[in-house]
Amino acid sequence: MKLGFVFECGPEGPDVKVCMHLLKMLDDSVDTAFEALTNKPGLISDCGKAAKNLIELEKCDKVIVVWDLFPAWREKGQNPCRKEDRDAIEDAMKNAGVKKKQYDMVCIEEELEAWLISDERVLSKYIARKKHPHPVGKIKKLKNPDGQKNPKTWLTKLFNQEIGGRRKYNDITDAEHIVKEFEDFNRIRNSETFKRFAFKTVGRQL
Repeated sequence: MKLGFVFECGPEGPDVKVCMHLLKMLDDSVDTAFEALTNKPGLISDCGKAAKNLIELEKCDKVIVVWDLFPAWREKGQNPCRKEDRDAIEDAMKNAGVKKKQYDMVCIEEELEAWLISDERVLSKYIARKKHPHPVGKIKKLKNPDGQKNPKTWLTKLFNQEIGGRRKYNDITDAEHIVKEFEDFNRIRNSETFKRFAFKTVGRQL
């Protein structure tokens, strides 16, 4: 099986690296190709053309469109709608001639970092490397990581607390290293959006 992906980041962006690593953990036999469309507006407008390229040129069996409910920027009072996003993506696919059976959608709520904060053991290991020889404080176990508001800010506050006041979370440099600390799915299965990712990609129910 060959899966195509459409992401809302650059070719070396955190969405690509995190999703590809987790997919390998789920099933390392899957072949992949992807299109990186820089940001959420670009993904919504151009995902149809990208999916068509992946199917026709890369010979992908299915395409998965992955995006964050919240874009990289946030405005006060902003309340994005997953249904509106899905409808717009479906329209783009239809206009490009991509059939519904040829693609699936995974909207991460609220954003990619919800998956990264799902496992407090992973965060503790990652921070320990930055904080050595000082001990890491107790990190909160999240029963519903998808429900955590603004997980990027949550991570920055954790880094400030444990590593130092000037240490901010950087998705370009930190996301890939954090996800590589994952050893199992015992905590991340608390994320409904990750469980959807696992099922839509390799048919695995967690």
